[in-house]
Amino acid sequence: MADRPTYFVGVDVGGTFTDLVIVCSQTGEVRNVKTLTTPAEPVRGVMNAVREALALVGATGAQIDRVVHATTLPTNLVLERKGAKVGFVTTLGFGDMFRISKQKPIGSNRYDLSYRRPEPLVARGMVAEICERMDHLGQVITPLDVADAEARIAALAAKGPEAVAICLMHGYANPDHEQRVAEIARRHMPGAYVCISSDIWPEYQEYERASTAVLSAYIGPTFSGYVNELERALRDLGYARPLQIMQSSGGVMTAAAAARKAAYMIESGPAAGIMATAELGRACGFDNLISFDMGGTTAKAGVVQNGQPRITNDFRVGGKASAGGRDAGEPIKVPVIDLAEVGAGGGSIAWVDRGGFLQLGPESASSEPGPACYGFGGTEMTVTDANLLLGYLDPDYFLGGTMKIHPDRSRAAADRLAAKLGIDATGVARGIHMLANTNMASAIRIVTLQRGIDPREYVLTASGGAGPLHVVGVAEHFGIPTVIIPPSPGVRSAFGLLVADMAYDQIAMAADVSTGNFATLDAQFAQLEAEGREQLRRDGFEEGIVVERAVSIRFESQVLDLTIPIPDGPVDAAVIAAAEASFRELYAATAGLRPTDRCTLVHCKVRVVAHVRKPEQAVHAPRPGDAAQAVKRRRPAYFTAAGGFVDTPVYDRARLAPGDAFAGPAIVEEPESTTICPPGYVVEVDRHLNLVIERNGLDERASIRENLVTCL
Repeated sequence: MADRPTYFVGVDVGGTFTDLVIVCSQTGEVRNVKTLTTPAEPVRGVMNAVREALALVGATGAQIDRVVHATTLPTNLVLERKGAKVGFVTTLGFGDMFRISKQKPIGSNRYDLSYRRPEPLVARGMVAEICERMDHLGQVITPLDVADAEARIAALAAKGPEAVAICLMHGYANPDHEQRVAEIARRHMPGAYVCISSDIWPEYQEYERASTAVLSAYIGPTFSGYVNELERALRDLGYARPLQIMQSSGGVMTAAAAARKAAYMIESGPAAGIMATAELGRACGFDNLISFDMGGTTAKAGVVQNGQPRITNDFRVGGKASAGGRDAGEPIKVPVIDLAEVGAGGGSIAWVDRGGFLQLGPESASSEPGPACYGFGGTEMTVTDANLLLGYLDPDYFLGGTMKIHPDRSRAAADRLAAKLGIDATGVARGIHMLANTNMASAIRIVTLQRGIDPREYVLTASGGAGPLHVVGVAEHFGIPTVIIPPSPGVRSAFGLLVADMAYDQIAMAADVSTGNFATLDAQFAQLEAEGREQLRRDGFEEGIVVERAVSIRFESQVLDLTIPIPDGPVDAAVIAAAEASFRELYAATAGLRPTDRCTLVHCKVRVVAHVRKPEQAVHAPRPGDAAQAVKRRRPAYFTAAGGFVDTPVYDRARLAPGDAFAGPAIVEEPESTTICPPGYVVEVDRHLNLVIERNGLDERASIRENLVTCL
């Protein structure tokens, strides 16, 4: 065996399936593994996939050079309210901030007379208010009363918190009091997970900063225990390097760093999918793409603009979407790829409401008990059951034939709904498929139309096990002309883990430059860069480091800000003037307004990046023959445009080559997913073996306008 390990492994744990990609660093060969997630023992599920992958390529754990991981565990802890018992320490007088909250989390529920706000993650009796106060410049107004803090934290410790979040007024401007309180908390609660807001994300807006600290504390004990256990299991297998974890921002950090900043991993899986889309765009020459990822539990959408994922600092966990479109959830102020998420996955359960209307989700059958067709005890009708009854899925080729599914169980579930709705089972299945498309279109609407983006000018990509089944129907909602299905879309997020770089984000409140003194701001940037470089040095990266700098700016009359990149070098009046001009243009594009108010510099931000070796997108040559030789069978499948079931060719994707082209209706099968091409569309295979689906030369402008009006 060669001295140097020869494999990269990316493993993404979803609500239903665990996806793994293993790439040979010498040959570039890519192999995939898809197994059922084990929610009760998440490490066991990951290690099952790793062992299966190693057996597949005939390797040992010692040959693995890099393992990058993403998981839905942090999000699920919040959604299912299964996190730690959290104690919260704050400034005297602010203990009820989570009870008071803000109007935004209520969102569209403001008109629901039966609505009840979810209980805060921190019980009222688990709050300690201490005597201290800083002003917004970090000057001490009231010194920390150490005796008072000792007594109140001791009383809090007696209540048995598993984690403690500390957020003091204006702690972002001067962390001294927070750090001293943390020392007291660790002394009184040596086994507790302690986090302070100024360590996680030192930014103004107390409620959001406190919520971020509480979220990190809420998920921290379970998440840190999980990654530590997983790292030990990998070490026992022979893997000798640090485990790496995907952040919500699209960068990667070590498991040790992730354990300290659990809030940064809240959307790690979806972020990996967006990174895979960005890499696809780079390889294929597309700068602007919409990423659509539909798994077993949820569907996610995000945007790659000018080759880069859009990042937001206004995200809510457990709500409907991210900035500007999220109706509920806990606010979190860390960098997150701008995502919208809806409860519409392959396992989403269909039901009939009190008015007799068919509804879909957000409840999911997940992997246990799973859709009715799995035969694991599930009896409810799901999206997967609907797609099976419509002829889109082959019961003998699910997961490449490794898992048998049962159409008779799907039909029994559909018949129960059909009796309530007064239609047949096919009508139920068709309705569920269309509802899923509509729900997923709402996610794309949030990250495009609500951001001032015309989706027709973007390429739509599909990933996730269920994404290719629905992507063309979703594209029709907006008139998106081009859809791309990458190879192995069912494990695409796992591939995205391997194209992400090591990255650390730093932030500080920007110094006042209104007097023309830029030296302090320059010093802040230098300090943030040094902190990021030191973290990468501890991770083993000293060469080839790239530093990205930015400032966030707002109008004086407003609270929310936008982030503007700035160039390397000294910051002077010209740099700030150019940043303000860019801010005004971005604000106009985002909000449709051009205020004349003065601009205010809010933050200085630094991202320090270490580029890692990545798998290349393979380029394939055409082969003699045409797509007809890839047809492996035919079966009836339902297409609305055809008026019902039609005899449809089924293509084996592994036998398709660059240049192959065929018209719909068609089905393309591969082990992890199935692609549906309706009548009126054509499929062409490009040199990277992507399936490129486009309208078959028809003028659809009228229907495009109609669909855009519907989506707006």
